Amino acid sequence: MSAEAAAKPESYEFEAEVSQLLNLMIHSLYSNKDIFLRELISNASDACDRLRFSALQDDSLYAGDGELKIKIGIDKDARTLTISDNGIGMSHDEVIANIGTIAKSGTKEFFQSLTGDQAKDAQLIGQFGVGFYSSFIVADKVTVISRKAGATAAVRWESDGSGSYTLQETERDGRGTDVILHLREDEDAYLDNWKVRSIVRKYSDHIALPIMMLKDAEPAGEDGDDQEQAESAPEWEQINNTTALWARPKKDISDEEYKEFYKAVAPDFQDPIAWTHNRVEGKQEYTSLLYIPSQAPFDLWDRDHVHGIKLYVRRVFIMDDSEQLMPKYLRFIRGLIDSSDLPLNVSREILQSNKLIDGIRSGSVKKVLGMLENMAKNKPEDFKKVWQSFGVVLKEGPAEDFANREQIAKLFRFASSAGDSSEAVVSLDQYIENMQEGQDKIYYLTADSHAAASNSPHLEAFKKRGVEVLLMSDRVDEWMMQYLNEYDGKQFVSVAKGDLDLGKLDSEEDKQQAEAAEEAAKDVIERLKKSLGEKVEDVRASHRLTDSPAVVVLNENEMALHMQRLMQQAGHEVPPSKPVLEINPGHQLLQRIEAEQDEQRFSEWAQLLLDQALLAGGGQLENPAAFVKQLNQLLLD
Repeated sequence: MSAEAAAKPESYEFEAEVSQLLNLMIHSLYSNKDIFLRELISNASDACDRLRFSALQDDSLYAGDGELKIKIGIDKDARTLTISDNGIGMSHDEVIANIGTIAKSGTKEFFQSLTGDQAKDAQLIGQFGVGFYSSFIVADKVTVISRKAGATAAVRWESDGSGSYTLQETERDGRGTDVILHLREDEDAYLDNWKVRSIVRKYSDHIALPIMMLKDAEPAGEDGDDQEQAESAPEWEQINNTTALWARPKKDISDEEYKEFYKAVAPDFQDPIAWTHNRVEGKQEYTSLLYIPSQAPFDLWDRDHVHGIKLYVRRVFIMDDSEQLMPKYLRFIRGLIDSSDLPLNVSREILQSNKLIDGIRSGSVKKVLGMLENMAKNKPEDFKKVWQSFGVVLKEGPAEDFANREQIAKLFRFASSAGDSSEAVVSLDQYIENMQEGQDKIYYLTADSHAAASNSPHLEAFKKRGVEVLLMSDRVDEWMMQYLNEYDGKQFVSVAKGDLDLGKLDSEEDKQQAEAAEEAAKDVIERLKKSLGEKVEDVRASHRLTDSPAVVVLNENEMALHMQRLMQQAGHEVPPSKPVLEINPGHQLLQRIEAEQDEQRFSEWAQLLLDQALLAGGGQLENPAAFVKQLNQLLLD
């Protein structure tokens, strides 16, 4: 009589709340059924790691079988999927402690029992306390047969996940554990050899142990070869890689290997433009391999799409697009992070926000920014390509990542009033280096196109004095500048907002001429104020203009006119804005208007002056047809 037949099964109830948690897991917790296999392979790998570590002190635990491996077997007739290992195994009491109690992991307890260097040397995943119970996602009954290393008897655990389980003594050839899943009627997909292999390669390809499966049967021969094949022993083959490229020393990895790995992990057909490979040790341990693509991914502009990098824990694939590990303004970065001790929530699908994760995120961001900064300094042509592809996304950085705001801004490139090209090539450091003597501010102008910015009347006074103005024409720029107030101790000032004060850039002669012009224009200013009434906040003589008759100026905290227009077109409510109308008293058009004695005609000229200033500033007229009609009438007169 076998030991199993002689031993009477013992029945146990799961500890409190287990049934409720099992029901939650089966129906709600896991969004992807396939990961049950990842969980069971991880547990098998843990068991082998525990044996390897314990055998350092007691080599006899190997019992002549030192080749640790994981096997996956499929029995279509019995409708079972079996995951086996020759790891440490479990005793009767350990099965009750580790399987009978939910959210309790033998590996975690073992890990906590280690101290000092032992803890560092035990390369354990751990913290996967409830992974075993994911078996019930696809199985209506689970059988576990386990034999502790060094023991002669095995134990059989069995449950349908309803709230109780049975235990009995049994037999097993050698140490280790078999987890046998009796699949549900609608889970035939997991009896397919190709399906199981594809899951293993996706989630567990880089497990340090070989994962074995039986080779597919060869087609029967024509000359009775099938009889010979039937009598031959089944042949096992390794289906995983076991070697994680990122776990190898950098000096042993060629550029070609890095590029090929990128194409697999991105995925992308083009080579990456740069990468950084780092291992961090200390209070927390993780390895990062991060790439910068050579071209923008198709979904780069979709902020709602889940972007990010792949997360591994001890080479076990956990999830794609771990956005908690990389901020949105770096969503173009591809690659992975492999953590040794990252805590995961109960389903291992949603990262818990804590100091460890914050530390990994912070470290990874600094590596990426450092890589970009180094590229900008040493490989300007490569950085030019990066900026053209990802510059607009990087501009989201100051709002999202206040701590690294200065380092992010150091990477920015802008077009400039000092050049004829629309190409963004001027860095903030270059701008500061080229500042005029006495200049202590960084001047900029936002517009909806480079042409609108480069031809703006707001630039006239700056061009006259040879003062460079940064021209910003990306839609994100106006929003970005709300969060980027200064750089290297120098304040940003919009040339289209507020009362212009050029400080030391104005000579005494300039100031005296401005005061004289303002005094001479008092009468026409008062007439314009009266005519335009509530349409403007104020009318004043301009220090900005040399060639244009008028320009509209906003308050320092107001949204630029072109941005107001875009917001309105998108259906957003924009608070009403009354601009300041600045005039150039020395312009012939102003002199013509000032000479007009007919108040009706004067009002028409005043309205025309305001409308053209609004248009030049990127604004939108309430009644364009009336503007054209009035312009035509004045031209005819």
